[in-house]
Amino acid sequence: MAAAWRPQLAEGWLTSGGGVWALIGAAGGRLASLRAGLWLSRAVSRCVLETRPPGKRWLVAGLGNPGLPGTRHSVGMAVLGHLARRLRVAESWARDRRCAADLALASLGDAQLVLLWPRRLMNVYGRSVARATELSGLTAEEVCLVHNELHKPLGKLALKLGGSGRGHSGVRSCISCLDSNLCPALGRAMPRLRVGIGRPTHPDTVQGYMLGHFTPAERELLPPLLSATDLLLDRIRERSQRPLSSP
Repeated sequence: MAAAWRPQLAEGWLTSGGGVWALIGAAGGRLASLRAGLWLSRAVSRCVLETRPPGKRWLVAGLGNPGLPGTRHSVGMAVLGHLARRLRVAESWARDRRCAADLALASLGDAQLVLLWPRRLMNVYGRSVARATELSGLTAEEVCLVHNELHKPLGKLALKLGGSGRGHSGVRSCISCLDSNLCPALGRAMPRLRVGIGRPTHPDTVQGYMLGHFTPAERELLPPLLSATDLLLDRIRERSQRPLSSP
């Protein structure tokens, strides 16, 4: 079950034949994943030791529930997966047990991105983000959250600095665990990419709507959502060129 929501699976891992060969293939895949995890854990640990100017390392976290890929609730994970493919690190995801998440490291010019894929549920996701932030030697304002936004129509995107979670349990968890101020003027406010998913007309249907999959008509509007990576990367490039304390 756990493998079903990994950010990227090697093709054929679960369909590599049968009997002994399937077991050998599975064992080999787990061994390779373990080795990759050890390497990535060491790499992230070195992030703390390496000196980098503020704004030259960023943590990008896609919000969602690990057991619900492809749902409206987990659209932040879909955007993060697209970002990993774009940065050519989609095969580099590895589990880091210290923050209960899968991580991948990517370069963006002279900046470094630490991509975070959740293994915790949305309402406690902030624990993973806060731990990864600590391990990477970052502050809250160097953390970018990508999450669904009920208050925007499907296909609409917005970058926001700080502000409340407006009922979003994952955003609230991150704000709480990182002790991020809600007012950008006070510093330590997290940049957030809000991905519009629309909102049902009746309040009682919100939960089912969030946990449901996109309809065929809605899926036609998803490609622009995945292009949200352009907006996010442009923001990171821009912020990497000037001190974080500037607006």
